Amino acid sequence: MPIFFRLPGTSDDRMRLITALLIVYIVWGTTYHALNLAMQTMPPLFMNGTRFLVAGAVMLAIARWQRLPWPTPAQWRHSALIGGLMVFGAMGMVVMAQKMGIGSGLMATVVTTMPMWLALWTRWGGERVPVTSWIGLGLGVMGAAVLALEGDFSATWLGALLAFGAPLCWSIGSYASRKLDLPAPAMASAAQWLLGGLMGAVTAWWLEPASHSWSPLQMSLTSSLAWLYLVVMGTLVTLNAYLWLLKNASPALAGSYSFVNPVVALWVGVALGGEVLTGQVFIALPLILLALACIIYGQPVWRWLQPRLGLGGLRRA
Repeated sequence: MPIFFRLPGTSDDRMRLITALLIVYIVWGTTYHALNLAMQTMPPLFMNGTRFLVAGAVMLAIARWQRLPWPTPAQWRHSALIGGLMVFGAMGMVVMAQKMGIGSGLMATVVTTMPMWLALWTRWGGERVPVTSWIGLGLGVMGAAVLALEGDFSATWLGALLAFGAPLCWSIGSYASRKLDLPAPAMASAAQWLLGGLMGAVTAWWLEPASHSWSPLQMSLTSSLAWLYLVVMGTLVTLNAYLWLLKNASPALAGSYSFVNPVVALWVGVALGGEVLTGQVFIALPLILLALACIIYGQPVWRWLQPRLGLGGLRRA
């Protein structure tokens, strides 16, 4: 029976795992601020679509340089589904919700539900999810919710609907990327981003009148640098790291970024936005650290404790 958390055996694999986690923890925690800066002088859907079109074009060039074959028709369809869910659906909903002024507290809390959705799809798909992972996911949501209490929970009904839809779409796309037949990693990223970015650009042309007359000359230097940061660090580097984690770690560990990112976002706000830390941080951080400990070490610790507590006959957690 498959376990929910697989720690690679070699030191090189462990180093790759730790590096990928640090990238998604830190970089994606800074993209909330970058998105707000980029949208100052760019229409949100157009900004998101062009971001992934450019990143996809770069990945396609890398894939062809690596002499990777083109996707098969089935792989193109699978890439369109994943790109539609994650790039167009989830990311598009996030930028629209932020543009509609959804409160930062609500956005940060809702995003933390993503790994719980992913764990649910994993369980329904036949993989066993340890109790310790469910406990860790619950503690992570609690910690992020406590941290988000100092944010704004205001929202329009449409903004709230988009905010709740984003992690749902992302989790389904994440699960599909673990199960569907896809081309080699670089080509898979290229296909997903190009198709998802194209969906976003077409929708922007249809729904955003501002994108019809938009010109690069309208971009401020700050927005331009933020958009470039989103393309390079937020997409080319970090999204590739996340896709690698989906293939090489458990869904709970891959999705744990969602309750670490608000901590990073808070520190970015303190450093760049002049925000002030409150006592809630010192309640939230232990909860989040305990959540990570449950996800990473919960099952091995439980197995170690079972015979010592006389629970050897119980079903494994």
